[in-house]
Amino acid sequence: MPSPPSIHSASTLRIADRVVGPGEPPLVIAEMSGNHNRSLDRALAIVDAAANSGAHAVKLQTYTPETMTLDLDRGEFFIDDPANPWAGQSLYKLYGEANTPWEWHGAIFERCRERGLLCFSSPFDETAIDFLESLDAPAYKIASFENTDLPLIRRAAATGKPLILSTGMATPAELTEAVEAARGAGCTELILLKCTSSYPAPAENCNLATIPHLRELFGCQVGLSDHTLGIGVAVAATALGATVIEKHFTLRRADGGVDAAFSMEPAELKQLVEETARAARALGTVHYGPVGAEDASLQHRRSLYIAEDLKAGEILTEKNLRRIRPGLGLAPKHYETVLGMAVSRDVATGTPLSWELLKPA
Repeated sequence: MPSPPSIHSASTLRIADRVVGPGEPPLVIAEMSGNHNRSLDRALAIVDAAANSGAHAVKLQTYTPETMTLDLDRGEFFIDDPANPWAGQSLYKLYGEANTPWEWHGAIFERCRERGLLCFSSPFDETAIDFLESLDAPAYKIASFENTDLPLIRRAAATGKPLILSTGMATPAELTEAVEAARGAGCTELILLKCTSSYPAPAENCNLATIPHLRELFGCQVGLSDHTLGIGVAVAATALGATVIEKHFTLRRADGGVDAAFSMEPAELKQLVEETARAARALGTVHYGPVGAEDASLQHRRSLYIAEDLKAGEILTEKNLRRIRPGLGLAPKHYETVLGMAVSRDVATGTPLSWELLKPA
């Protein structure tokens, strides 16, 4: 039977000065998306809140309505599914509401630098990549809905920057094409993000067991783009070796916005950062036996103790020999062996039994 894929099988990489990979806390990305609600001041406040919550990066989305779709409000260009969180809007108007104006990017990048955060973006066409290159973006993220856009993937990969690619909806064949396109265009630092492209995503649809399989299949780091509510799924993903966690982030869900309903608030993001880091530390390595922190606990195991005052030559019985705590006497496995043996000298109640206290047979 083949051995399971190792969490440590993919090497670390750097995004700017941040090391990402096995042995490190997961890189936690606060996805701003449209939660700026058309206010640059709010966008900058989101950056500050992400930094105060301990996130490591802020991610934007770089597009215009024109680079996303056509200005039509009929047929497939209009969202009429009542279950869709954006029902009742045309795609063009939705992207006009949700996009981050390009003239804001410089100020957001600068605020991130001031707060010690990485800042990068998801480009949605080649013009966005050219623009982000002018801002010296340290990495690129390909969104799930673009993971079949091989020309876009090749253009992002050709920058030589680390590439993060979400896997939502993609079949193995489609992912193979995407990965081959990225690597063929020069990408040497690739991270795949397991993703379920529904908003919010039910936990039962996340299939996190795919994370180690993706790591084995493509020989790269794997993380999670998480649209579920809460932090449980992200912590579970970390336990499976996820090295990146991306969550949508807002100041307050009650403020509304295109992504607010499935976005984290600052206190939740802080908890996510802390608990995924704790989960990563807990992974460790395969280990049996006591670790250093358990040494003091060894004395609280059970062992064999004299339970009555005995004179030299008296026989050990079930009445005068007990298997009790603490653990300073002979191990309980010797109990049946020593019953019926005689003590070699007077022994007081509460004495741990040792071989030296027994008469030779």
